[in-house]
Amino acid sequence: MELGIDGRTALVCASSKGSGKACAFALAAEGVKTTLVARGADALEAAVAEIRAAGGMAVGVVGDITTPQGRQLVLDACPQVDILVTNAGGPPTGDFRDWDRAQWIAALDTNMLTPIELIKAYLPGMQERGFGRIVNLTSGAVKASIDVLGLSNGARSGLTGFVAGLARKTVAHNVTLNNLLPGPFETDRLRHTAEGQAQASGKTVDEVLAARRAVNPAGRFGQPAEFGAACAFLCSQWAGYITGQNILLDGGAYPGTF
Repeated sequence: MELGIDGRTALVCASSKGSGKACAFALAAEGVKTTLVARGADALEAAVAEIRAAGGMAVGVVGDITTPQGRQLVLDACPQVDILVTNAGGPPTGDFRDWDRAQWIAALDTNMLTPIELIKAYLPGMQERGFGRIVNLTSGAVKASIDVLGLSNGARSGLTGFVAGLARKTVAHNVTLNNLLPGPFETDRLRHTAEGQAQASGKTVDEVLAARRAVNPAGRFGQPAEFGAACAFLCSQWAGYITGQNILLDGGAYPGTF
């Protein structure tokens, strides 16, 4: 399918690895001029080089998008975009009794307030130009909370509520806002979570991962390229009638009807 976004511009956050990188790769493959942002210079440089080697147009900005200084670096390098993909690493797992106010504020800054700041910066220009696609990478935990991910559950749910209200105000300008909710994908984040579960249970990491695969209806984890393709479609010219949605990519793990 021709997605109709050749020549558009995009900013993809936390895109040196995992799902963010997959989204950047998929957009660049469609002819989108893509700016990648990440904290790690080496991994970012490698991701940009990989995209360019595949024929895509990509540049990198090294910075922490969750800080005002990092966001300013990005805005200086990339003052306007047609496509915004927000993303940031999830907060640590744990028990809510052990989290203090500073940890809650850090989670909100990373997974709720940073996306909102970026939307605030780029949305007006999108509306003026009559095209915009904003996709927030959140988590399947927004639909089915995971007890050890309380910080993530709370912050990402706050972003979800914000997007639900705003998305209905912008779609008439051909600017859509949607959330992609990944379940278990083959990423570093998945393995890191499994390492914590292995330590707590006395099992090996491979045993934990095998058990998670076994209970997923798909019998496997998702591949990052599948996630990137879904993101690219939501950013396409054909997705202008999809807004305010929370789209699960989880192999059928969520058992609910709605």
